[in-house]
Amino acid sequence: MSAQSTPEPVIPEPDGSAPHQGRGRRRKGPSKGRKALRVMAWTAAGVVVLGGTGAGYVYFKLNGNLKSVDINQALGADRPTKIDNGSQNILVLGSDSRSGSNKKLGGGTDDGSARSDTAMIVHVYKGHKKADVVSIPRDTLVDRPACTDTGGTTHPAATGVMFNESYSTGGAACAVKTVESLTGIRMDHYLEVDFEGFQKLIDDLGGVPVTTTKNIDDPQSHLSLQAGAHTLNGRQALGLVRTRHGVGDGSDLGRIQLQQAFVKALINQVEHVGIFTSPKKLYDLADTATKTVTTDSDLDSVNSLMDFADGLKGIGAKKMTMVTMPVQYDPANPNRVVMQTTKAQLVWDALKHDRPIPRSATEGTAMGEAKGVVSS
Repeated sequence: MSAQSTPEPVIPEPDGSAPHQGRGRRRKGPSKGRKALRVMAWTAAGVVVLGGTGAGYVYFKLNGNLKSVDINQALGADRPTKIDNGSQNILVLGSDSRSGSNKKLGGGTDDGSARSDTAMIVHVYKGHKKADVVSIPRDTLVDRPACTDTGGTTHPAATGVMFNESYSTGGAACAVKTVESLTGIRMDHYLEVDFEGFQKLIDDLGGVPVTTTKNIDDPQSHLSLQAGAHTLNGRQALGLVRTRHGVGDGSDLGRIQLQQAFVKALINQVEHVGIFTSPKKLYDLADTATKTVTTDSDLDSVNSLMDFADGLKGIGAKKMTMVTMPVQYDPANPNRVVMQTTKAQLVWDALKHDRPIPRSATEGTAMGEAKGVVSS
């Protein structure tokens, strides 16, 4: 499907005020003897909704692609109480690995380490008809609790460290532990996607159309775009969600605006692109997605992912609200931010009680100072 056949989403303000027009095509039911496979991966750079069909050998091939981490075993019982009100909370990380192919994509040195370049808490409301997404700036200074990684190694607590240091220290388990410590909310699921996989997903999808309202030029993320309409390929999309030096004040807050905007553009594109008419395209997308995503152990099979995705398929871009965790610039270091505890508590209380996040929670925060990076 060409980019001209559907309206291109304009990159919106962080509150999602720019409308996304058009409806997705009605999908035909799977033919007899075939199984429908839907795999949804909420990624560092966005939310990827994928579909696939196939016979038994395809199922086993895709199942073998999956990687998982046992968060529950690593963290044990010392966690917030599970909220049983029909909602779900999912921690989504985009991993910034510095080894292998990701070294070239990330622009870093091959030191074998990994960082969480993107972090989002996805709250799916009871009834699974809408969701809120709360981005956590990677440059937020936090007190990281002591944690045990999935390999059984215990890491001591640390004070005043960057949020993404949790992942580089102890991987997924320590990242989840830090988020639960910050929010007081138990994460029901964990999803992670890396640079290389994200790029290939976008290419397999045929690109994502967006409209930028300002020129973006950031050599560090290998991105140069003039203001206007574009259909971004995988490398350009990766550059967009990673750029920070070519927009706004060069902070992580400007990059978060671009990430949130791209999430909605991606969802909007998946609703329109004709992937269900091509079995090969369906398979390629599902194959890439299952190779790319790392899940918690509760989602480590195609059947589990299919059930999970079925519960989220009614949530389109228009039913998703995106905010950033309330922060303020650190007085001692303008390149870092700290959580605004009172306002952030309004966010966490809303999610705990399955209520909309109040506008007052995000007004007057550092995120407001980053406005102008993108516009409707």
